[in-house]
Amino acid sequence: MDSRLSTATDFKYLQMQIGRARSMSSGKVPHEKSKPDAFLKMVKNFPLTRASHEKDVRHFEFEFVSQVIKYEIGDVLEVLPSQSPAAVDSFIQRCNLDPESLITVHPREMENRHIDNNVNTLDVPIKLRTFVELTMDVTSASPRRYFFEVMSFFATAEHEKERLQYFASPEGRDDLYQYNQKERRTVVEVLEDFPSVQMPFEWFVQLVPPLKNRAFSISSSPLAHPTQVHLTVDVVSWTTPFKRKRQGLCSTWLASLDPEQSIYIPVWFHKGLLPPPPPSLPLIVIGPGTGCAPFRGFVEERAVQSQCSTIAPTLLFFGCRNENNDFLYRDFWLSHSENDGVLSEAKGGGFYAAFSRDQPQKVYVQHKMQEQSERIWNLLCEGAAIYVAGSSTKMPSDVMVAFEEIISKESGAPRESAVRWLRSLEKAGKYHVEAWS
Repeated sequence: MDSRLSTATDFKYLQMQIGRARSMSSGKVPHEKSKPDAFLKMVKNFPLTRASHEKDVRHFEFEFVSQVIKYEIGDVLEVLPSQSPAAVDSFIQRCNLDPESLITVHPREMENRHIDNNVNTLDVPIKLRTFVELTMDVTSASPRRYFFEVMSFFATAEHEKERLQYFASPEGRDDLYQYNQKERRTVVEVLEDFPSVQMPFEWFVQLVPPLKNRAFSISSSPLAHPTQVHLTVDVVSWTTPFKRKRQGLCSTWLASLDPEQSIYIPVWFHKGLLPPPPPSLPLIVIGPGTGCAPFRGFVEERAVQSQCSTIAPTLLFFGCRNENNDFLYRDFWLSHSENDGVLSEAKGGGFYAAFSRDQPQKVYVQHKMQEQSERIWNLLCEGAAIYVAGSSTKMPSDVMVAFEEIISKESGAPRESAVRWLRSLEKAGKYHVEAWS
């Protein structure tokens, strides 16, 4: 969004425009969530990993430019990503559309219309280009099988029609998967491969994948940064089987932003799976990789709370590949591990990092947990809560197994009892996991 708009009225207009477009969209956006909660402006963008490292993880800091939204540690920020203007233009040109034309979009079943403050927002026209860039993912998501089936009806070249019909058939399912999903072909790329297809815009509105918000764990505390929100983002990129470079839409866009540009970013706030713990609750926290993001906020919050009250101990286990390449927030963790910091032994806490590739034998967070089994057991006996965040592959289950082994070993109870003990922790709301793929 253009930063030349700066008054409260301008932000209200932007909010209404996004809300209108996303209310019209065929994507499943709840009407009350179609308008952004706020607009943010990026003020910092720097890498947390070394330039030579295969992963690019960034730290972003944003300031509120519209109203300040109250959030809590453990909350999630949803960002509406910006699509490449050139790609949006090429889609509009390819479809022979007028970007300046004013349109309204609504379901055929009129009773499905949303009523907002007694005004039907779906009757207010919107520029076609604005509608495409805010609601239709033409630059990153792959279309579904039905898209190819409908395209076949509008193909005028016989060889294109036959290929599209084959892709839409049960026999062509595997070849479609190789062509489309495995290569993550975008709508624009698919249309370029079938130039004879001229489909009415109504069909595109229904069939192009909706532009979805991207969710990130907030990595700051509002007590430490009352007018800011921080994110820790892995900039996604990969190579397809046909050696085509692909990039994540939102993470790549955020990484490309220059804080000097003052781009306004529409965002939504909602509760995550990690409820904010009271300062009196001991914590055992496991956050390898970008899983450490929410716990940076936890530590910031406890650091502020410790200035005026006593805080319970916090044990934090972090993991990455190499100490010199991707040790995210190294100075932050180490500074809070010293001089009576939140993670210092003087405060009953501890910080333990596992570097999986720095030695011949791989070392993960669960191995560091085993080394501290007595301290973990003692904190659990004091009523500690467990928080786990990070990759949803094997890590959460490996961590759960490590807890089972630690409880069984330190208590002398059989493994089944340890499993039951952890189940009771979950039921009591003291074992929280937020994992993502």
